[in-house]
Amino acid sequence: MSDIFLGKGEHDVYLLSRYGNRHGLIAGATGTGKSVSLMVLAEGFSRLGVPVFMADVKGDIAGLAVAGTLGDKLQKRIDTLGISGYANEANPVVFWDLYGKLGHPVRTTVSEMGPTLLARVLELNDVQEGVLEIAFRFADDQGLLLLDLDDLRALLNHVLENAKAISGQYGLVSSQSVSAILRSLLRLESDGGKHFFGEPALALEDIMRQDMSGRGIINLLAADQLILKPRLYSSFLLWLLSELFENLPEVGDMEQPKLVFIFDEAHLLFDDCPPALRQRVEQVVRLIRSKGVGVYFCSQNPDDVPDQVLGQLGNRIQHALRAFTPRDQKAVRSAAETFVANPNLDVAKVISELAVGEALVSTLQDKGIPMPVQRTMMAPPRCRMGTISDEERASVRARSPVGGRYDTALNRESAYEVLAQRAVTTPEVTTPAAATPPAKKASAREQAAGGGIGGWLKDMLFGTSRRQGAIEAVAKSTMRTMGNQVGRQILRGVLGGITGTTRRR
Repeated sequence: MSDIFLGKGEHDVYLLSRYGNRHGLIAGATGTGKSVSLMVLAEGFSRLGVPVFMADVKGDIAGLAVAGTLGDKLQKRIDTLGISGYANEANPVVFWDLYGKLGHPVRTTVSEMGPTLLARVLELNDVQEGVLEIAFRFADDQGLLLLDLDDLRALLNHVLENAKAISGQYGLVSSQSVSAILRSLLRLESDGGKHFFGEPALALEDIMRQDMSGRGIINLLAADQLILKPRLYSSFLLWLLSELFENLPEVGDMEQPKLVFIFDEAHLLFDDCPPALRQRVEQVVRLIRSKGVGVYFCSQNPDDVPDQVLGQLGNRIQHALRAFTPRDQKAVRSAAETFVANPNLDVAKVISELAVGEALVSTLQDKGIPMPVQRTMMAPPRCRMGTISDEERASVRARSPVGGRYDTALNRESAYEVLAQRAVTTPEVTTPAAATPPAKKASAREQAAGGGIGGWLKDMLFGTSRRQGAIEAVAKSTMRTMGNQVGRQILRGVLGGITGTTRRR
């Protein structure tokens, strides 16, 4: 069977793999079974060979890595659902953690995140965001690599010291705005942001792997601490989504997705989201389907997701909602109205009556038509439904195929070192039309690793180079050959990140 069995209603309910990239929503009040439904989806896609990326907000999703235990209660549900061939089993899992404690460190560079998402993380106003965009544009034009927060701080100080010249070239830069950004940067650093920005940066191919048996690897981001910094959490997941959007090729409709991305606590993405950014998020969600990526939002109420995004979510799993307050009652009515009507169900009434492990389900069927909503007894996962021990987590992490690449941080020469050198040799700022940035000397670490063009080519062939290094090397080669300004500019995509076109140059 190439589809995912979700449970039994008036008939067996499946999520068809060929519509797995049409996105979805898992909603319901706390304690109604959303986490178990997420596990069922992740296991199902993994068995189809589809990699999954999802956050583990409470620590209970980590049970995907360990086989479950078949008890009497579970056996009764299996018999009721008529599941044949059920067997407890573990799933191929890779643990990630922005702080590097419960999984492999997840990093990106300041350049890759771009000014739009970084401004949201830093909680900047419109004027400050504009100044940050000017700073990024200046860095892009000058070929300055912004890898970590030290680089960004050095860039901002450089902009502050040369505000008059840069204002004349790019637009007004005020010392007050730059100082405010630097203060926000200090707050981000104290919140743990320094762990997130740096190298080696996360490579998309490492979250789109299969194991030796052909099962899709489930990538779990430990988020129990990260969720306490909601803007950092939501901006990281949005950055990763934008990376997929900018860099994956168009593939159209496929028999199954290339990757499934599950966004837990989805309301954090849209809370206090500026209209311009929300519009870009809607655009990414609408278009990323054609790149083979299915996005599944998980939240308590369907109205946590904007209508423009909600309309793109073809597969729905709605657990119980408790209508205790006027807002809850409105949420119940809104949820009921999003389903295709079933004459045998009073959806608004049933939503409040669902037991734990039950859900109202509607998925896309033949020709992409949503089926009438079914009151469904959800299937159980085959893994452990709960947390795992530190020893079990360490065992899984030790078997990881990517640990050697990410567990040791790198610190290459970048904007911080280049600007320090430039301050000594050329104290006056140069605009892009006037000068080419000085050639960067390879560090001892790079030389030991086989730096230079030969080392770069080797890294590119074997998949171990960083994208910033590729951009820098190709940009230098282009400048030497063409001798013009266009060769050293970095192109940015819809959410401000470096585009796939620039990375592939």
